[in-house]
Amino acid sequence: MDYIHFMKIALDNARKTLYAGEFPVECLLVYQNRIIATGSRICTAGNLVNEIDHAEMIALKRLSVLKEDIDHSKITLFSTMEPCLMCFGAILLSGIGELVYAYEDVMGGGTGCFLTELAPLYKNHQISIVPNILRDESL
Repeated sequence: MDYIHFMKIALDNARKTLYAGEFPVECLLVYQNRIIATGSRICTAGNLVNEIDHAEMIALKRLSVLKEDIDHSKITLFSTMEPCLMCFGAILLSGIGELVYAYEDVMGGGTGCFLTELAPLYKNHQISIVPNILRDESL
């Protein structure tokens, strides 16, 4: 899989999110080298501010309504920022096989938790994590 190619797409979409006045985080779900769902961070500005509508959560919601027969363990999730603990938990529960992100979230990143210390629902999932793809460009 071409991590650079898909992260460039995610970063381009994040720029559009920034220009729309939102916090610039983008998520792509890639299956068999094609994008099957996307999500952009919303509700970071205006009167509807919340901490639920993260890019990963939106992409995972879109994945859940696809009518295709998809092996989630073969999906690669690309995010322009390391997923928070909420999103990382949802990624694990969704059975996503690989997570690729551009920039670490030192304030709230969730990928550094020890899976073996979590409850069985989470710790029994195997996921490959690839950090720092186009990290400098993501700034």
